Amino acid sequence: MLRRLSYWLPVLLVFLLVAGNSYWQQVQQRLLAMPIQFTDELFELRAGASARQLCELWQQQQQLSAWQCQQLKFHLRQHPEQAQLQQGLYRVSSPMSLSQVLALFRSGRVAQFSVTLIEGETLVQSWQRFAQLPYLQQDLTQITELQQLLRWPAEWGELAPMPELAQQMEGLFFPDTYFYTANSKASSIWLRAHLALLTQLEQAWQQRQPDLPLQNPYQLLTLASIIEKESGLQAERGLVSSVFVNRLNTGMRLQTDPTVIYGVADYNGRITRAHLRDPHPYNTYRHHGLPPGPISLVSLSALKAAAAPEQSDYYYFVSRGDGSHVFSQTLEQHNSAVRKYILGQNNEQ
Repeated sequence: MLRRLSYWLPVLLVFLLVAGNSYWQQVQQRLLAMPIQFTDELFELRAGASARQLCELWQQQQQLSAWQCQQLKFHLRQHPEQAQLQQGLYRVSSPMSLSQVLALFRSGRVAQFSVTLIEGETLVQSWQRFAQLPYLQQDLTQITELQQLLRWPAEWGELAPMPELAQQMEGLFFPDTYFYTANSKASSIWLRAHLALLTQLEQAWQQRQPDLPLQNPYQLLTLASIIEKESGLQAERGLVSSVFVNRLNTGMRLQTDPTVIYGVADYNGRITRAHLRDPHPYNTYRHHGLPPGPISLVSLSALKAAAAPEQSDYYYFVSRGDGSHVFSQTLEQHNSAVRKYILGQNNEQ
């Protein structure tokens, strides 16, 4: 009898161990498959937070029981690497399995947010939108503080006097979509946009056509900003550029409305004769040459158009009212187009 018992006892113990391990594996699988609900699409895992603290939270929310929290504790003792959670703000969905939640919090793949600087927008407009961005640390309280981030290459020459400091920084940030994580500093995004602008402008300057009436990259940026505001139709920006280059080469005033608008404070959608007579430094109806600086954020297509204008004999253009323009070589042709597309539209109204 004892001899039989000594034979079967080890077998029985092995069986019990295998059965117990199998049962424990099933318990763990059921635990890790437990659905976790979140009340928001974002969940912040604070510094020092642990799986035990999370389990206590879910226990308070009646999503897990005390026994299940004990099971999780035992599981993480067996797999300590699964307890290495990283702080941050995470984008979550409901429901997620407990296993998925812990894997996400271990991964460090925190939520991404984005902000888009829009071509044709002014710096003041961009600044106002930045102030409304979520989860962004607003470490700059005044728009003038952007100046401390800027680099002014020597080849740009001396900065011309401008009425306002914000105008000195106009156009010095590249319009694009920039991604950030929670608690990023606003200054870091502005700096990225500025460095991107320096890179794109330098490339455009190096690839420019020879003999352009532009002395430095800053003047190229200024011309590009006018093109940006005059035409949103990329296919014709090369022609728009050619008009301004032809005028600069012959000493004609640029006479472009966006420069007038940029320098007045009371513009309400309609340019008046008083606006055209206003002697502010950006008014290209009153002053020859380029304005003292850019008038908006500048896209890559506008930079390319300024650096490589099409060859033409055009000196005038007028809007058709559909986003495109009619280009003319002579003032007589231009006046005819104005009567057709501008005065004719007004008569219909």
